[in-house]
Amino acid sequence: MKNQNSLAIGLMTFAMFLGAGNIIFPPFLGLEAGTQYIPAMLGFLVTAVGLPALTLIVFGRLSDSAQLTKALPRPLAIAFWVLLFTAVGPAFAMPRAVTVAYEMGLKPFVSGDHLMAFSSIFVLVTLLLAFQRGKLVDYIGKIMTPLLVLMLAALAVAAFITPLGPLNIPTLDYQHKAVTSGLIQGYMTMDAIAAVGFGWIIIKAIRDKGCESPKEIFSATLKVTLVYAFLMSACYLALAYVGATSGSIAEGVSNGGELLTRYVAVVFGPLGQYLLAGIIIMACLTTTVGLTNACAEYYQQTFRSPFAMTATIVALLTGIIANFGLEQILTISLPAILILCPIAIALVLTAFVLPTTKRNSVSFVTIVFISSVLGTVDALSILGLLPESLSSLCAKYLPLFDAHASWFVPVIFALVISKCLSTKSKNPEVGLEQASTTK
Repeated sequence: MKNQNSLAIGLMTFAMFLGAGNIIFPPFLGLEAGTQYIPAMLGFLVTAVGLPALTLIVFGRLSDSAQLTKALPRPLAIAFWVLLFTAVGPAFAMPRAVTVAYEMGLKPFVSGDHLMAFSSIFVLVTLLLAFQRGKLVDYIGKIMTPLLVLMLAALAVAAFITPLGPLNIPTLDYQHKAVTSGLIQGYMTMDAIAAVGFGWIIIKAIRDKGCESPKEIFSATLKVTLVYAFLMSACYLALAYVGATSGSIAEGVSNGGELLTRYVAVVFGPLGQYLLAGIIIMACLTTTVGLTNACAEYYQQTFRSPFAMTATIVALLTGIIANFGLEQILTISLPAILILCPIAIALVLTAFVLPTTKRNSVSFVTIVFISSVLGTVDALSILGLLPESLSSLCAKYLPLFDAHASWFVPVIFALVISKCLSTKSKNPEVGLEQASTTK
């Protein structure tokens, strides 16, 4: 694949990942990290960028997104994908993107409630762009993303050339365990689960550019992943630095969106709010377009559903939920997201280590079971629904429970055992020789 195509797909990938949350979250993290900015961001980038990048690389090696769950029984595989695309699609991520785009992109400039009109237009534009399947790389990768990068670059240049002040004093969490806190916060972005969804779009885009053999697809995926990882890391570092040097305007700030709004008002004046509005709307739009395509691609490939019909249903549900039921849906879907994320990461790690064949079905099912059970425990803990007695017990016996990753060590342990058994089964003569030597 030509380098310009790799760059274009990499830009598209970056734009799809860069939602409003990815823009709002880093400034507040930087504000809390302060002088511990560098170690905190090193930890943050490992999980916020490293996990999604690993997911994309695994997809590139598999050459087909559906291969990720090939070792699972078909009903379990379908249940995973349907739940994932429902959660990151019309039930959670997409309605949130629409409402955030409205709250930060339009509401500051108008009076009254225009959410219904805004969401209708936003969803329509999303649908129109999603229908341009063959031109998605051209529209997002070659047009929309460069504009987004230029707007973000304006923020980055201002932050590093004319910071508002010195680095802040870090909060207690970042004074003594900056790297660990960064790792936890990066994991909580949940971009790893988005990477599993976006994998369908990225692999298809690579195939559409003429890559057919597994070697070509893997090579192209590596290039795309490097572009994504570089741009996303640069974006996170710049936005976090904005927060780390904005202590003078941060009094009473409770979230990164509020801090970023104050920052652009001070640095860019009246035009700052328009700059921020443009960044947020563009970021949310590229995310909803990508997720609409990912959902439709999956249903078309798995159930032979017409692409246009599935995309339209996803977009309509997104618009309806954004207007009438977001809070209720979030209450229901957030636990699903928190549970699905460990399962998705566990599947990616397993596919990275073991071949995704039916011969390894027991290993895949076991690891999914472990990540599901302990992911549920973590989700209940995050939501404050875990009984105090059980929480104390988990904190005592489950490694990384306080980091909301109690599933990680057991999954790695199960993965090591599975790999050892798999290696031994491939070389039965080794076991016979060892037995003979023992005798």
